[in-house]
Amino acid sequence: MGKQYDVAAYVWPAYTGDEPRTRIFWPEGMGEWQSVKNSVSKFDGHTWPRKPLWGYVNEADPYVMEMEIEAAVDHGVNVFIYDWYWYDRRPFLENCLNDGFLKAKNSHKMKFYLMWANHNMETICDIRTSDEGGAVIWDGAVDRNEFERICIRLIETYFKLDNYYTIDGKPVFMIYDTPNLIRGLGGLRETQEAFDWFRAEAVRRGLPGLHLQMTMWSENAMNLSGVDSGKDVDAYGLIEALRYDSITHYQFVHFVDIDKDYADILPGVEAEWEKLQNKCPVPYFPHVSCGWDNNPRFRKLRQGIVKNNTPEMLKKAFLMAKKYADSHPDQPPLITVNSWNEWTETSYLEPDDLNGYGYLEALRDVFLKK
Repeated sequence: MGKQYDVAAYVWPAYTGDEPRTRIFWPEGMGEWQSVKNSVSKFDGHTWPRKPLWGYVNEADPYVMEMEIEAAVDHGVNVFIYDWYWYDRRPFLENCLNDGFLKAKNSHKMKFYLMWANHNMETICDIRTSDEGGAVIWDGAVDRNEFERICIRLIETYFKLDNYYTIDGKPVFMIYDTPNLIRGLGGLRETQEAFDWFRAEAVRRGLPGLHLQMTMWSENAMNLSGVDSGKDVDAYGLIEALRYDSITHYQFVHFVDIDKDYADILPGVEAEWEKLQNKCPVPYFPHVSCGWDNNPRFRKLRQGIVKNNTPEMLKKAFLMAKKYADSHPDQPPLITVNSWNEWTETSYLEPDDLNGYGYLEALRDVFLKK
């Protein structure tokens, strides 16, 4: 057996028909499959519409997830990172994880962890009413009391499960929007105190601690302008101040120009990795995105589309990530991938009628074959 890598693919948990609140976005009752099913070509040569080879399946169905888990593990994906939401003092889209993945008979074959997608929910998800987005439906920021409610529920519901992903025995929990978290908690100092409480509470409830992971955007996107006016702190200052344990990315679009050929994007990605390993005070885990084109969510053409992101090109990106992991033997061999199923952002590993199983086969060739 060769070296084992922890290949962690993000899961957008909106491809279900069982979450009533999704009907305000997708009234057909099949979650965001509605956007995929109804997508149209926006220009000559556009690679939409596309169709999933597995059909418009309900990923909150444990029998569906048993099939998907087998396909994931067979091709080298051994961790799912579930986008996790909390709006209006209750969870949102959690049934995909609870009813689908966790009830699948083979879920023990994979680990999972959570990324708190604590951004505001806007009409950008609603193709019926939004061409530009911007109208906030739910605010993703929470105050200290709500933060404590959330953390206790996370510890007791998920962090103690046998297949929750850990580093050094500590459950990994990622924060997507650190500035928004700080805004809700009232400032950087208040967020430091909240994190200190969270770590202590995890230990008090029987865990060895927490591994808090920050989603890295561009450095400019991580400033506290308008969030904590008394603090002039850059991304690296945030990492140190909040004592994050590691960082990774969620999407290439957050830090490089993606409106070009995939081959021309990769040098900029590799340069970002090198910068982070030199400047960041904590481990950086390399990230690979399959692509970007969010036109299925909109009626009008949205500029900014990754081009020629073929399976052969994805294989080069996976080889880059493997090389990075191998050159950092002092940290876990974790690689994050966007994503398992972000169809409406055109960044997914699931098989379709354009590339078949090509992306999954590229990943398998890099991380499973000797």
